[in-house]
Amino acid sequence: MPGGAGPVGRGARGGVKTELLYGIHPVSESLRAGRRRIFEICLAAGGRSPRLDALRQAAEARGLPLRVVPADQLSALAGTESHQGVAARVSAFAGEELSAVLGPPGGAGPNLLLALDLVQDPHNLGAILRTALCAGVQAVLMPRDRSAPPTPAVSRISAGALEHTRLVAVTNLVRSLELAKERRLWVVGLDPGARQPLYALDGTLPLVVVVGGEGRGIRPLVRKSCDILVAIPQAGPLDSLNASVAAAVALYEILRQRRAGERPAGKADAPARS
Repeated sequence: MPGGAGPVGRGARGGVKTELLYGIHPVSESLRAGRRRIFEICLAAGGRSPRLDALRQAAEARGLPLRVVPADQLSALAGTESHQGVAARVSAFAGEELSAVLGPPGGAGPNLLLALDLVQDPHNLGAILRTALCAGVQAVLMPRDRSAPPTPAVSRISAGALEHTRLVAVTNLVRSLELAKERRLWVVGLDPGARQPLYALDGTLPLVVVVGGEGRGIRPLVRKSCDILVAIPQAGPLDSLNASVAAAVALYEILRQRRAGERPAGKADAPARS
């Protein structure tokens, strides 16, 4: 898998698939989130810092096995030297089911979801997940195939945000968006060719924000599923933004509106559904 932890980064413990998280943020956030089973934490010999000491204390408080290994051995285990002196053998990342995220029909469902249409670069995925968590996104939808998988490298790039993210791998993104519509969410796609600017969007609505993959943007069938298409205004010569940057701009405009509790002046109303 692209962005994985190397040939010895995955394994099994008692029939449970495992992988090796590395870096202070991913391991610390995994401890905080409590979503993974942690089998062992490895620390590089001689590695000392306030953050490593805090991590060690948190692990000891939970009674987790700690092992001190030479730094080069830790690099070999993690498949990288960017481990910051710590790695943890943990259960493989577990995603969520769409039905659990949307909740029962007629119930109080989510009001802000993010859908990624074939985002394949692990660095983009990690950056997007970090922004999404900070901006209040409640879950992230992505196609099961042809998308960057949630590897330890993605957790590292996201500064551990992956450990808190409700990530839903779906077989059919279009169908998933239609199900979201049935739960009264509005689907808004980021499209540089759209006539309506992002800042005219009513971000106080329950929304699914759709971000396209690198180079292609949103696929035609996914675009047709969107209730609203909006463009991020640009003044420079380039015709599009990086996927992670576009996601950040859109999500923080939505957060700004929700914090202000106001709909934007000159807002274009969402189209009526049949």
